[in-house]
Amino acid sequence: MIKPYLKYILPVIIPLIILFLPTTGFGIEGLTLVEQRVIAIFFMAALCWVLEPIPIYATSVLIIVFELLLISDNGLWFATNSPLEIQGHLLKQSTIMATFASPIIMLFLGGFFLAMAATKFRLDINLARVLLRPFGHRPKYVMLGIMMITAVFSMFMSNTATTAMMLSILTPVLALFSKEDIGKVAFALSVPVAANIGGIATPIGTPPNAVALKYLVDQYSVSFAGWMAFGVPFVVVMLLIAWLLLNHLFPADTKAIKLDIEGQFLKTPKAYLVYITFAATILLWLLGAVHGMSSYVVAMLPVAIFSMFKIITKEDLRNISWDVLWLVSGGIALGVALDESGLASNVINAVPFNSFHPLLLIAVASLLCLLMANFMSNTATANLLLPLVAALGASMHSLLPYGGQVVLILAVTFSASLGMSLPVSTPPNALAYASGHIKNTQMLKVGVIIGIIGLLVTFTMLFVLNQLGLVGGGNIY
Repeated sequence: MIKPYLKYILPVIIPLIILFLPTTGFGIEGLTLVEQRVIAIFFMAALCWVLEPIPIYATSVLIIVFELLLISDNGLWFATNSPLEIQGHLLKQSTIMATFASPIIMLFLGGFFLAMAATKFRLDINLARVLLRPFGHRPKYVMLGIMMITAVFSMFMSNTATTAMMLSILTPVLALFSKEDIGKVAFALSVPVAANIGGIATPIGTPPNAVALKYLVDQYSVSFAGWMAFGVPFVVVMLLIAWLLLNHLFPADTKAIKLDIEGQFLKTPKAYLVYITFAATILLWLLGAVHGMSSYVVAMLPVAIFSMFKIITKEDLRNISWDVLWLVSGGIALGVALDESGLASNVINAVPFNSFHPLLLIAVASLLCLLMANFMSNTATANLLLPLVAALGASMHSLLPYGGQVVLILAVTFSASLGMSLPVSTPPNALAYASGHIKNTQMLKVGVIIGIIGLLVTFTMLFVLNQLGLVGGGNIY
C-alpha cells in the first residue's frame, strides 16, 4: 500500500526530474525539449489519475494549462536561444484551447441534454415500466429485462445516472428476497454490469468511446450508425453471457417477483417536444449516411431545442456532468500533445514493435488496458493509452492484414469499458456496492470473468469482421 503522503509528492517530483534530465538520457534519438516536456506532462497526468491526489477532472485541466505554459507558441518558453532542432515543434495555443470545445465534447453535451430531459419528464421511468412488462414474474427473466433496459438506457444516458435510476427501481424488489437467497446478489450486480456493457454500443455511451473517435478520422472515421453496427451486436452477446453467468453463480430461490413501477407518460406540450426530439435525434444519428449531417452536428439540435423552449433551464445546466467533459477534453489535449509534438511516433520508432506478432500486440495492449481500467478511471485509462495505440497502429504495416489501427483502437477502447472487477472500477460498480447486497469478492469474480470473456468476444468479432472486409482497410461497415 502506497504511503498517503507519496500520492502528493510523486506527481510533483517525478515530472520535475524528467524536466531537468538531459534530452539524451531518455534513450530516444533526436528527442526535443518540447517532447521532453510532453513526457513530463504525461507522467504527471498518469500519476495523478492513478493516485488521485486531486480530482481526476482537475488533472485534465492541469494538462491543458501546463501545455499552454510549456509547449504552446504563446507560453513560458525558456529555450528561445536554442537551435530549432533542439527546441522542437511548439503547439498553437488555439489548438490546445480548442480541446475544451472539441466536436467530441459537443457530442457528449448533446447526450447529456437528452438524458437530463428524459429524466426531468420521466421518460426513462415510464419506458422502463412499459418495456419490463413482457418479462413476467420469474426472477431470471425479470433480471434479463432489467439488464436489457439498463443497457439500452446506458447507450444514450450516463452510465451512473442509469444505474442510480435502475437501482432505485430494484430496491423494493431486493427486499422480497430472503437473507439467505443469493439471487439478490445477481439482481444487484446485473445493473452495473449491464450499464458498463451497454455504454459500449454507441459513441456517446461512455467516455472511452469518445476518446477513440478522436483517432478514428479521415479514411478511418466512424459514423454513429457505423459504431452501433459493431457495438450493438457486441453488447447483445455480452449481455446474454453476463445474464447466464449471474444466473449460474447466484441462482434465486424465490419463485416469483413483481415489479411495481408507478407512473404514466406526461401529456404536456413540453413533454411531447421531449419525446419527439429524443426520437428524432436518435433517428438522425442512425441515418447520417442519408442526410449527410455528422453526429456532432446532430448532437447540437437537442441542445438548441431544449434551451430555446426552456426544457433545460439555467438551473438544470448546473447539474450537467461538467467534470466528465473536462476529463475527456484533458485526454484529447494529451493526445494532441503526444501527436503534434512528434513524441508518440518517436517512442513507437524507438521500440522494435515490428518484431512482435500483430495478434500478440493487440492482445497485450488490450490486456494492459483491461488491467489498468480495473484500478483507475476507464476514461483516464483510455486517455493514457489511446494516443500511443493510435500512433502504434498507424506505424505498423504488419497490422494491416488484421484490420490495421482500426482494430487495435477498437480492441483497446472496448477493453477500457470491460474493466469492472472492483467497486472503484466504475461509478456504477460503486453505486451497486453501496447498496449493501454485494460482497467485494462476488463483484471481483463476476468482473474478472466478464472482462476475460469480453476480450475473447472482442477479438473474435473483430477477426471475423476483418475477414469479411467490414472492419479495417479504411472501412467500418
